[in-house]
Amino acid sequence: MKPVAVVGLLGCLLAGCSALPTAGPTASDVRRQEVENNQIRFDLVDIDDNVVAALRAAPGESLQARFKKYGAPPQARIGIGDSVVVSIWEAAGGGLFGASATDQVSTGSRSVTIPEQVVGRDGGLSVPFAGRVPVAGRLPIEVQRAIERRLAEKAIEPQVIVSVTKSLANSVTVTGEAVSGARVPLSVRGDRLLDLIAAVGGTRSPVYETFVRLSRGGVTATIPMEALVSNPAENIYAQPGDVLTLVRLPQSFTAFGATGANAQIPFTAEKMTLVEGLAKAGGLQDQRSDPAGVFLFRFEPPGIVNALGRPQLRTGPDGSSPVVYRLDLRNAKSYFMAQRFPLHDKDIIYVANADLNELQKFFGLLNTLTGPVISGIVVKGAVP
Repeated sequence: MKPVAVVGLLGCLLAGCSALPTAGPTASDVRRQEVENNQIRFDLVDIDDNVVAALRAAPGESLQARFKKYGAPPQARIGIGDSVVVSIWEAAGGGLFGASATDQVSTGSRSVTIPEQVVGRDGGLSVPFAGRVPVAGRLPIEVQRAIERRLAEKAIEPQVIVSVTKSLANSVTVTGEAVSGARVPLSVRGDRLLDLIAAVGGTRSPVYETFVRLSRGGVTATIPMEALVSNPAENIYAQPGDVLTLVRLPQSFTAFGATGANAQIPFTAEKMTLVEGLAKAGGLQDQRSDPAGVFLFRFEPPGIVNALGRPQLRTGPDGSSPVVYRLDLRNAKSYFMAQRFPLHDKDIIYVANADLNELQKFFGLLNTLTGPVISGIVVKGAVP
């Protein structure tokens, strides 16, 4: 091959240098692609102290905030479907209930226990000689007094005790894949969410992978189980009719580019930081990475975008905006910021290749293609 042909081949290779295989865009490519055809495609944000502070100050979901109007539950009232037992005493023998025909009462007894009944759809119970007594929505003491008034002219100084043996109206449903489901009755003193979780045997999955979802009055809120355990204010009182669902939601982030591992990496704690994510991805590769080109891709809600002072793009889920955070690890201070920068579920960490790496790949390809040609020219010139 003539030298002119070699020069022509070099020109073709230089023209195709931008088409060399690569793991992704360089840092300059990312910056250039932020705006295309006068349209902002994503918000590029350089990580600094203000950005870290804005992200750490962002309020998360809170059961206390969402259900703050609820305190300890009120005294339990009898509801439809509850099981109730009524016991009646008389002051002296020979009265209305002195010799009951029921199996529970012996001859000459001055008391009788009416077999357990379920409160019907009409909200009432049947009491001998008192008729159908409305009980739904009333306290047991109120029902006792109502029965005593009805029996006052028939029995000898009647005294009544009403006991709720099983309450469906004053219970909470605990369910989910991370727990043994059950309908848990609420105690008189009131029960908090962790009391109910303990009552069904606790969670079956790691705390940092478990999320607590509370549905109440048409409103649903979800928080990490670790937040419920670590923050006593989130351990709010349960209310009758609550549905408490414990779900296992393993969180993860994905690492690409010039890192030690390109993979989906699971969280090992409820909260992780960018520096921990980089470490789990094997750090930056010395021969390839651009320390000024560490990027994190994420969709941010409108509140965060406003706090960052960036335009609202609303091209993501639920009106969120795509944000690309850039970290320059050439600055030693960046390591402290990365240590406080919160990592979220489904984040993408990308470390760009250094521009010099692309040049090295080009010369490597050049040597592969032209080496034999140049060697042939040298050998040919050496032949006499």
